[in-house]
Amino acid sequence: MPAKTKKGEKEKEESKITILCGVYIFPNGDKYEGDYLQSTDGALERSGNGAHTTAEGICYEGQWVNDKMTGEGVVRFPSGSMYEGEFVNNQFHGKGRYTWPNGAVYEGMFNENKMEGDGEFMDTERQVWVGAFRYKAAPGLKFKLAM
Repeated sequence: MPAKTKKGEKEKEESKITILCGVYIFPNGDKYEGDYLQSTDGALERSGNGAHTTAEGICYEGQWVNDKMTGEGVVRFPSGSMYEGEFVNNQFHGKGRYTWPNGAVYEGMFNENKMEGDGEFMDTERQVWVGAFRYKAAPGLKFKLAM
């Protein structure tokens, strides 16, 4: 005898997901090459490792979760700037290193794309400043003397 179900309860159908690897060109000219999932209804979702290059030349290489840059990765900008480190939901978040085209470098913590927390900044003269960063402000930085 089949089990009784409560009134209004519907049976749930689990969709089968296929993990694939390949190249996808978006209608706007962006290109993704790497791992992705495809559900039974045909929807694609970047997942695993892959590289996404925008039509403007921004290139991200790294981990994807739920179609978002999440995990370790590197993003390179046409200006020559580069970020390498941790991402969460398409944002610099966690430990990372940002390099500007002029050679200045910040290495430390990021929070939602902002320098936030303990870090180290090396200016264009190769002088190093350490301390707590708060987005655009860094009160109390200390000069790190190289001997």
